[in-house]
Amino acid sequence: MRARSPYAQAAQLSTELRRAADRLESHADGIVSRHSFAFGPHYDPTNTRLGVLVTHNDDVLAPGAGFSEHPHRDLEIVTWVVSGALQHEDSAGGSAIVRPGMVGRLSAGAGVRHRETNASSGETRYLQMWLLPDDEGLPSYATADVSALLEIGEFVAVASGSEPAAVTLRCNATLFVARLAAAGATATIPASALLHVFVARGSVSMAIDGEKMQLLSEDAVRLTDAIDVRVVATSDAEILAWALG
Repeated sequence: MRARSPYAQAAQLSTELRRAADRLESHADGIVSRHSFAFGPHYDPTNTRLGVLVTHNDDVLAPGAGFSEHPHRDLEIVTWVVSGALQHEDSAGGSAIVRPGMVGRLSAGAGVRHRETNASSGETRYLQMWLLPDDEGLPSYATADVSALLEIGEFVAVASGSEPAAVTLRCNATLFVARLAAAGATATIPASALLHVFVARGSVSMAIDGEKMQLLSEDAVRLTDAIDVRVVATSDAEILAWALG
């Protein structure tokens, strides 16, 4: 066995807890958006990204509300609906209604226009996450229903550019989702150099390399060089975890 260099340094765990109430908000007609990263007029040079993840918005649309057609380019846009239903339409021919248990992915490529509207009779809440791609390519859109996979109560890869997943990304990032249906249910997040963990609903207790913390609905934590990350539900919960290269 080769001896470890005396100059080698162990990776240092870093945790950054971000409470739901600390997010900045944007308001439009029938739309409330809460931003985990700097977005639009809410610019903060210290909070622009984590790895290739540059946007993590929590949007609520009133009945009949939505975002009119607008352009994007050079982005991988991943959508996860928490409640209600979201109608997606784009200029490359992509069209779908995304519901809870489904993942949507728009590769903007060299440029695409799209619109998103509430397709339900009540409020629709969804998470939209933007990532920087490794290459441009042509615009494309894909959805997948992962409801059955989530019934196992473990973290499931639903979108990835580095391992098998329901939809493919053009970057080295993986979105894992877990539904923990009862208090006490436990799941382990696959290790990654960078992790962004977000509680979409419910509440959980987390053990991060032995360090414990409580996360409530819409809280997030950013982790660097965590080795062992375990989540224990303290109520029915849905958790999204981005592993970022």
